[in-house]
Amino acid sequence: MTSDDDDYVYDEASGEWLPASEARARAEAAAAGPEVRDAVGNLLNDGDSVVLVKDLTVKGAGQTLKVGTVIKSIRLTGDAQEIDCRHEGIKGLVLRAEFVRKR
Repeated sequence: MTSDDDDYVYDEASGEWLPASEARARAEAAAAGPEVRDAVGNLLNDGDSVVLVKDLTVKGAGQTLKVGTVIKSIRLTGDAQEIDCRHEGIKGLVLRAEFVRKR
């Protein structure tokens, strides 16, 4: 009976031979995407609500979002600093994580 640790896989990215279990763990971590953190370091997830920590002028909408505005149900974009969200009257709003705080 053999376990996954007995099998080694060549990792082209690092150029080393790794146990199959470690190679699988690295692949899962890479597929998970980057961690997105808010202005104070809290980890953000899809569906979280956030509060703006700065007044933001929205280009193209002619509108300013004020400090304390609550944005509900955010979506992560795959970029470590951008979140996708909706707000009344603004379609396709993308905010930088450095301007929000988890609620």
